[in-house]
Amino acid sequence: MRDELSAIEAVAPDFVEIIKKRYQVLQHIDWAAPVGRRTLALQLQMSERVIRTETDFLKAQGLLNSSKSGMVLTVKGSETLEQLRQVMDQFLGLRQTERELSRVLGIEHCLIVSGNSDEQPKVLTEMGKFVNSTLQLLLPQGQSVVAVMGGTTMAKAAQELSTDLSKERNLIFVPARGGIGESVDIQANAVCAEMAKRTGGKHRALYVPEQVSEKTYAPLLEEPSVQEVLQLIERSRGVLHSIGEAVTMAERRDMSADTIAMLKERRAVGEAFGYFFNEHGEVVYKIPRIGLQIRDLLKIPCVLAVAGGQSKAMAIKAYMHLAPKQTWLITDEGAANMILQGATL
Repeated sequence: MRDELSAIEAVAPDFVEIIKKRYQVLQHIDWAAPVGRRTLALQLQMSERVIRTETDFLKAQGLLNSSKSGMVLTVKGSETLEQLRQVMDQFLGLRQTERELSRVLGIEHCLIVSGNSDEQPKVLTEMGKFVNSTLQLLLPQGQSVVAVMGGTTMAKAAQELSTDLSKERNLIFVPARGGIGESVDIQANAVCAEMAKRTGGKHRALYVPEQVSEKTYAPLLEEPSVQEVLQLIERSRGVLHSIGEAVTMAERRDMSADTIAMLKERRAVGEAFGYFFNEHGEVVYKIPRIGLQIRDLLKIPCVLAVAGGQSKAMAIKAYMHLAPKQTWLITDEGAANMILQGATL
C-alpha cells in the first residue's frame, strides 16, 4: 500500500495535498465537535475562506452536519475518518517520525497519534486504540498476566480495549503496584477492573495503601490476598503504564509541601512507578510501595508506556533513560515533536 501511495504522490502531489487537508478538517471536527468555522480555522492555521470551502464540500458529501452549535461528523463521516487514519499517517510523516523518535529515545518502537492531548482530549482515545492493537500484536496466545498502573491516561486506555484481545487468550489484569492517593476511578484497581470488563478477561485487586512504613510493609507481604497478586505480578507477560510530570504527580498524591519543595530543588521532571527522576533519568526520590519496580521491567517481554502532550515531553524523555529497551512508547505529535525539537537543538 505504501508504494502505491508514494506513486500517487509523485504524479499528483496536488491530489495528495487536498486529501491531507480534508482529512485534517475531519479529524479536528471529530476532536472538537461541535466546533465553529472560526475556531477550526485557528486550530488548523487556515483562513476562514479555505475552511468554508472545505467544510461545504464535506457537508455536500454527507460527512458532516452543521447547526448553530457548530459542526459535527455524521455516521458516514466518522466511518470515513476511521478508514483514512492508517493511510494518512504515511502522508503526514508519522511513520518516519516514529522511527526517528525510537532512535532518539533508544527504545524498540514508538507509535504516534496525530494531535496534542494537552489541547485535544480525544487524542487520548486514539492512544487507547493503539494500546489495544499493540497488545493484540505483542501478547502471546494462552494465559497472559498484564500488570497495570493507574492514572488518567490508563483509565482512558482501558475504555478502548476490546473483546478481540481475549481471542485465544486468557487475560488477567493486576495492579502493578499498591494504590495511590488519588480519585478512586483512576486507581490501578479500578483500571484493571475496567480492562477486564472490556476484554472479557479477569482481574485481581491489590488492597494496600499508597505509602507504607518499614514496620507495616513486612506483615502486609504475608497477607494471602497480597501474596496472590504479587505472585501474579511476577508472572506478568505485559505491563501498561503512563509517565507523569513530577510536581503534578506529587500534588495529586497530596505529598507534603516539604517533599514537593525537595523535588523542585532536585529538579525532578518526571515520575513512573513511584520513582521521581531528573532530566538525566537519575532517581531523586522514591515512594516505598508494594509491587512492580522499574528494574523488574527488564524481564517482561511486553512493556507499553503511554503518555502524550507537549507538557509531558521532558518527563517522557527523562524516563527513557530508565526504561528497558523493549519498551513501546505510545504518544502523540505534541510530545513527539517537542522531544525531537530538543534533540536537534
